[in-house]
Amino acid sequence: MGGLYFPLKNDTTRKIIHIDMDAFFASVEERDNPELAKHPLVIARHPSDTGGKGVVTTANYKARKYGIHSAMSAQKAFELCPQAIFKPGDHEKYRAVSQQVREIFHRYTDVIEPVSIDEAYLDVTVNKIGSTSAIKIAKMIQHDIWQELHLTCSAGVSYNKFLAKLASDHQKPRGLTVVMPDQAVDFLKKLPIEEFHGIGKKTVPKMNELGIFTGADLYEKDEMFLIRNFGKMGYSLYRKVRGIHDSPVSVTRERKSVGKEHTYGNPLRTDEEVLAQLRQLAEKVEESSRRVQKHGKTVVVKIRYTDYTTITKRATLPYYIIKKEDLFSQARLIWEEIGGIEKGIRLLGITLTNLDPLTYENIVLPLWEERTY
Repeated sequence: MGGLYFPLKNDTTRKIIHIDMDAFFASVEERDNPELAKHPLVIARHPSDTGGKGVVTTANYKARKYGIHSAMSAQKAFELCPQAIFKPGDHEKYRAVSQQVREIFHRYTDVIEPVSIDEAYLDVTVNKIGSTSAIKIAKMIQHDIWQELHLTCSAGVSYNKFLAKLASDHQKPRGLTVVMPDQAVDFLKKLPIEEFHGIGKKTVPKMNELGIFTGADLYEKDEMFLIRNFGKMGYSLYRKVRGIHDSPVSVTRERKSVGKEHTYGNPLRTDEEVLAQLRQLAEKVEESSRRVQKHGKTVVVKIRYTDYTTITKRATLPYYIIKKEDLFSQARLIWEEIGGIEKGIRLLGITLTNLDPLTYENIVLPLWEERTY
């Protein structure tokens, strides 16, 4: 393999910050009700209200001292700390705060890769304030978030995403850890293997069986040994433990809506024609939504008449939809309110907006903090 014969290339020119909000949901609740900060706080419905079902989304640091962590069953959390306060999460509120955090990031750079609602990578190699110091920018972001939102975050600063992520986990809460190029290998060698980002719980026992308990143990293994035992991941780990990880911060434009519209050469002149077209459009919107893995709560219908007047009307639901039947029934209700077929219709459109990933469910809060490392 290349690593055995050629010196590995390591790009150390980039300046990457990883920001991770500290116990995000719990911190937002404590901020809005300071009384909660005095107690162990678990973001989950109380198991007595759910017949023992439900999962912890996150917990404050007081609760974590009892061994409570995200993705644990709420029942288990209750057994560990019966005096904890259990609070159902408020997804809309957290999403709004996450957006405020994102706006602070944008003051410094637009090269932002959100990983989840509470963490993101920022490439500040070139930045909006013309600073050559990623450490200074990380401190400014922490300061802005605290001053404006009264929340804390931990920051990791390094020359690649892998190291920045490990650095932000290194000292929580309110941490700022910097890993310079000449410190990377020493930093990695000291880490327990389970703290390596990307090594899941199931891989750790296999590593241990092979005598790998720390970064230093991993460093000692040759590339072919790692590839033989761990395949593609082995190839990657051989490089990562040497501080090499060239994956760029990828800017993903968040999709705000999914829509389809159609212009008719022969205007639609009957209710039946309109409903048939709305049914077809609903089907196409479902296909597109599934392709981008999003569902939404707001349906917008657009109608343009033959005199070019255009009407758009929306309906927002208390739950997510994606299925063509649901889209069609909402579009039909809106059409019945608008009407006006006598003018003839040149264009019809259906758009689904107020989008979230399909993993955000209608009733149960998603496990944003469920992680494999």
